[in-house]
Order: sequence, then C-alpha cells, then structure tokens
Amino acid sequence: MSGQYFVYIMAGHARTLYTGMINNIERRVVQHKWKAVPGFTSKYNINQLVHLESFDEVAHAIAREKQIKSWSRAKKIALIESGNPEWQDLASHLGPDHSQPVPPIDLHDDSDPD
Repeated sequence: MSGQYFVYIMAGHARTLYTGMINNIERRVVQHKWKAVPGFTSKYNINQLVHLESFDEVAHAIAREKQIKSWSRAKKIALIESGNPEWQDLASHLGPDHSQPVPPIDLHDDSDPD
C-alpha cells in the first residue's frame, strides 16, 4: 500500500514523549493539541510536535515507529535534538490553523470519522 505516512514524536511541557504513526499528520496534531482523543497524550498534555519523518510505504513507517518506541528515552531525546535542538513546535510548519478545536472522538463509535 502506497501513500504518505508519518512517524512523529510529540512532547509536553515536562518533556513527556509520545511516538506515533499516522497517514494524516495535520489532523492527528490537531487531535493531540485539542485533546480530542482520550488517553495518554491528553492526560499528560502532550501537544507539541517535536520530531517528524515521512515515508512512502506504510511498512517502513510501522518499522520505524517500532524502532523508535524500543529506544531509551535518552536516544529519543538525541534524535529530537539532532533535528530540533530548541524543541520548537513543528506543527506551525504543517499549514492548517491549530487554533480551532475539534470535537472529541468517541472511541466506542465504530463509524469512520472521514
């Protein structure tokens, strides 16, 4: 399956980290920023995109996500700081306006939100 897939690392103000993989990074960043998905990132206020990689093949993105998730915290921090030493929020480079809230996602709803 081809397309564009993203492996990303989000961080909170306390530098708590979350690594994920998605095919629509703009939508996913908005969901993180507005806590639209209940769970770890909303609980710990993880809302800054600090690392982003893109892939043409989903299998490569999945493999990279698993690789990064297996790393120590120190190695993840080194990866972030190699491309983003100031830990700037990279979401501003994505384009859409992240100031508008999105409705919360019902995790018990089996319908496709798209």
